Amino acid sequence: MSALALAAHNNADAPVGIVDSGAGGLSVLRHVRAILPSEHLVYIADSGFAPYGEKPDAEVIARTLALADFLKALPAKAMVIACNTATAAAISAVRHRYPGWPVVGVEPGLKPAAANTTNGLVAVLATAGTLGSTRFAESKRNLEATGKVRFLVAACTGLADQIEKGELRSRATSALLERYLAPLLREGADTVVLGCTHYPFVLPLVQSVSRAHARLPIGVIDTGEAVGRQLARVLEQHGLVQSSATPGVLRSLSTGSVTALATAFSRLLRLEVPVSHLD
Repeated sequence: MSALALAAHNNADAPVGIVDSGAGGLSVLRHVRAILPSEHLVYIADSGFAPYGEKPDAEVIARTLALADFLKALPAKAMVIACNTATAAAISAVRHRYPGWPVVGVEPGLKPAAANTTNGLVAVLATAGTLGSTRFAESKRNLEATGKVRFLVAACTGLADQIEKGELRSRATSALLERYLAPLLREGADTVVLGCTHYPFVLPLVQSVSRAHARLPIGVIDTGEAVGRQLARVLEQHGLVQSSATPGVLRSLSTGSVTALATAFSRLLRLEVPVSHLD
């Protein structure tokens, strides 16, 4: 019996849905699989409507709610919004539509960055959608009000697109990171927040730019592991942890190119995962 069929009989056996605008959420998926290896997972890439980062909030909310509706109907026992932009714009709307359903989002990592920095200057790389969100603004304002940290931000237009295309080490991708990150490092930032789930896949380039321009050793904040730990806590609180000791089933769907997503699984995670099209 498949993981989805089991869902009708035992909620703990139902899958967890993980959604993103594309392949960026795979950086979260890898942490979820490492922390919760027995959980059945359904990964959905909304590639047909990507990128989210430069879209109006209303459109991001509508797309995220549509994906939540699909997962709830499976039924999935929980939802992970593995996208900073979608979390900032839409997580409240999803929780309002489905009260009591476990929904975990991705935070930009400002709190751990504030705890990590030694000189109080933190560089934040994110999409325009994340940086323009109320959620981000409130977190930034509250932390800066302590007087202990200042955030230097860059809206990295085009960077997620480069990663979606698989250009993880190309000159064009390197040039984008140089443009966005180098000025923040020259200002003295000693910590870099990867505020989009795509960005951990270009960590070697981030480190290269940091070595060239940073005044101090750089700490890098990737919140994917924190999302996995939070999902584990939420499932435990709801009594929904998968009890089986066997590896969970991983399925994937895309509203865009199934070939592109399958290639992303292979290239980024070294996994061969069948991908189905989602209308």
